[in-house]
Amino acid sequence: MTDFKLIADTEWRKRLSPEEYHVLREAGTEAPHVGEYTNTTTEGVYSCRACGAELFRSTEKFESHCGWPSFFSPLAGDAVIEREDNSLGMRRIEVLCANCESHLGHVFEGEGYDTPTDLRYCINSICLDLEEKPVED
Repeated sequence: MTDFKLIADTEWRKRLSPEEYHVLREAGTEAPHVGEYTNTTTEGVYSCRACGAELFRSTEKFESHCGWPSFFSPLAGDAVIEREDNSLGMRRIEVLCANCESHLGHVFEGEGYDTPTDLRYCINSICLDLEEKPVED
């Protein structure tokens, strides 16, 4: 089993496209409204594009009109890491894959969406792969 946390930067550059590398490994952001999964309603499981770890289910995806895929909860509490991000002159909570520590996006709370958690995991499409399959609740 690969320990993705030990992979060298040069190996990540070989595994990922330049755009994927920028977002996943350099905490970049893809442009809004252009991502592959922004508006998809396909049933399935979303995994980390860098390491394949399962992160989110389509049953927790919702339309937030923010320009990126939005989820109200990760697949499991230990699927992601949340850490404080004070870049860009504001306080945000960064979301990373717990398996490989790649940047996925940010989570916001208290925005008033009609979801069970009042959280919006705003995730870059380029960080995800969708496996189309029935999802159990």
